[in-house]
Amino acid sequence: MRRLLGQILNRIVRDGLLLALVAALPVLLWLAPVRLADLPPLVDWKTVSALAGLMVLSRGLEVSGLLERVARWVLLRLRSLRALAVTQVLFAAALSAVVTNDVALFVTVPLTLGLARLVALPIGRLVVFQALAVNAGSAVSPVGNPQNLFLWQSREAGFWEFTLAMLPISAGMLALVLALVPLAFARAGLDLPPARAPIPLAGGLMALSLVSYPLFLWAVNAGFALAGAGVILAVFAIACSRVLRGVDWALLLVFVLMFVNLGLLGQIPGVAVRAAALMQGDLAVFALGAGLSQAMSNVPAAIFLAPFAEDWRALAWGVNVGGFGLAIGSLANLIALRLAPGRGIWRDFHLWSVPMLLASALLGALLLALT
Repeated sequence: MRRLLGQILNRIVRDGLLLALVAALPVLLWLAPVRLADLPPLVDWKTVSALAGLMVLSRGLEVSGLLERVARWVLLRLRSLRALAVTQVLFAAALSAVVTNDVALFVTVPLTLGLARLVALPIGRLVVFQALAVNAGSAVSPVGNPQNLFLWQSREAGFWEFTLAMLPISAGMLALVLALVPLAFARAGLDLPPARAPIPLAGGLMALSLVSYPLFLWAVNAGFALAGAGVILAVFAIACSRVLRGVDWALLLVFVLMFVNLGLLGQIPGVAVRAAALMQGDLAVFALGAGLSQAMSNVPAAIFLAPFAEDWRALAWGVNVGGFGLAIGSLANLIALRLAPGRGIWRDFHLWSVPMLLASALLGALLLALT
């Protein structure tokens, strides 16, 4: 327990976003004075509980070695750079819809770095396209990214209802990413050697994670997110405590503070009135979601705008499209850029991400107008 607390405190000290949220809290309390007893109700505890359970289960799948073994098996059978890029885009997108966009990057980016030790690869560009892919792929699923998880829980939409509503924009964004691949990667051949040795699997942990995942999703969909998260934490604490030690618990604190700070922001006199006045019609909600994401990232944008948006689908489309553009648009972008080496990766990211924002915004507006 002492070691776990030490790890959490260390991450808190190094987390610039968390420190910024802590610094903003006193200012917001001064601008929108409330009692301390009024702060906990500002937090959507269903979303926080669902995120906690998913983080544990995703970490379990990662630690078991299953994801890495499957990825290496696929990637080491490719023979061209373009085929590698397409496969990585599709794999990252599909994985992000299941285990969240940030976890998908923690799996796919290290794999790319490992492959680069076997053969010369444009590492930075591949990582950029993985970041674009997880933004597109995660948009389809209620559990693909934090903003979807929040909107799914706060609007009480069914799992498949949410998925079907997000399918057009997610599929469209993924098609746009794939359309850019031929422009970014040549058909140069690859001479990838076979894996030196099979990657070991923790069979018990793999089975526990795979069985628990759909059960937990059922519990969340049925309205038992808090109880389900408690069970998941208890089971993994007994069966494999090292999984819990590897979870980014500071991220949960980030989300709690986001809910509190943005809830206070909405209570500042005049802010709520202006926000509600701007959000008239689906296209306005969509545009504001995408635009505000460029200033404060898409998760805070979703939390702030949700109380004023009548159409959750338009807002969900907007904040997911807002994951493109500037790096701050999505926390997943920052994770990818932090994991990858190279000085020019930030420039390369915006070279591809800004056009993706413009094309996705145009596509989203067109789809909204037609539906």
